[in-house]
Amino acid sequence: MRAKQNPQPLDLPQRAPQIQLVGRKIRQLRKEHKLTQVELSSRLGIQQSDLSRMEQGEYRVSLDTLFRILAEFKMSMGEFFEEMAEESITPRDARLIQTFKTLPEDAQREVEDFIAFKRVQGRHDEYDE
Repeated sequence: MRAKQNPQPLDLPQRAPQIQLVGRKIRQLRKEHKLTQVELSSRLGIQQSDLSRMEQGEYRVSLDTLFRILAEFKMSMGEFFEEMAEESITPRDARLIQTFKTLPEDAQREVEDFIAFKRVQGRHDEYDE
């Protein structure tokens, strides 16, 4: 008998946009198939409260649960994430990536170093406030 895997709760500041997108996609699929949270959670073998928290981006969806969701809605992993990839990459992001790819390798490393520097600097600025 397999032990039940509990979803990983997330602190509010840690809620990654990707986790929220996954939750919204699950909710969208559930509603498109006219299922309640109780009905879907029962089919997936999870608690309704866990499904609710997944849909709200409060819990990470385990890989095991994701595979059950894909099977329930007869979707591939690519189909599930395709729309989210389109939603999360803006035209500006695409332009930046294209421009970055045209740079020589040493220039790309410089850009990566600068980004790392700015991220660290941003964290230090938060502490100064």
